[in-house]
Amino acid sequence: MRIGIAKLGAIGSAVLLEYCLDELAMRGDIETFVVSSGSKIKVEVLEELEKRDFDLKIVTCPNAEKFLKDVNLSDRVIVITDRASKDWLDSLNWGYIVVKADAMIGARREFLDPTEMVLYNSDLLKVLAVTGIIRLLQYEINRALKEDYLPKVVVDYNTAVKFAGFCNPYARAKAIASYIIAENISKITHKACFVEKDAENYITLCATAHEMMRIAGKLADEAREIEKSNDSVLRTPHSKSGEILKKVGLYDVLM
Repeated sequence: MRIGIAKLGAIGSAVLLEYCLDELAMRGDIETFVVSSGSKIKVEVLEELEKRDFDLKIVTCPNAEKFLKDVNLSDRVIVITDRASKDWLDSLNWGYIVVKADAMIGARREFLDPTEMVLYNSDLLKVLAVTGIIRLLQYEINRALKEDYLPKVVVDYNTAVKFAGFCNPYARAKAIASYIIAENISKITHKACFVEKDAENYITLCATAHEMMRIAGKLADEAREIEKSNDSVLRTPHSKSGEILKKVGLYDVLM
């Protein structure tokens, strides 16, 4: 099966997406083709997907409703984004996964440099991984590849942590706290980037948002550590044929 992935702009769910579909580089059932417009959002790169035949197309884009509302893509498509209105989602022939915790970065020149950008995304990726988002993407995309199915999912914390598979209730609570903090960061960064005009105010808001993500990442890390201490970390690697396997005990052997 051939998967075409187009990454428009930057959202955390996109960073390692193709690797999450073949983490061991051993799957024999899929091939991936990836195009990107880098940090800018340029829908023209979608033409590269249209030039080729794919069993599934995946488009990642922040604020997808704004940038993809006039885009036509043939065949089977899944859009992964951070926010979209219900009316727009209902109008789509595509599948979609809306990850509310995939929060916009504090993108002001006086605050954001490459180092700060990477630090923010390292915390965000930890949140997405531990709270269950990465596993949700793994399962939903795998199902779309193997069935006549396209996901239509708006992810809240309950949906996320179901995929995380926590055994310990305190770990689950920490993960929910992590998700809720991350989900609310975009309110701060939106104001910092698009509303606030005073430099001291918008710089402070950017720093505030990044501190929130740092704490969200810390809570996610603490949740993972609790599960590790109980030897109850759920792992779901892919088999060579693309099936999703499961194990919990560290020394459990997969056949």
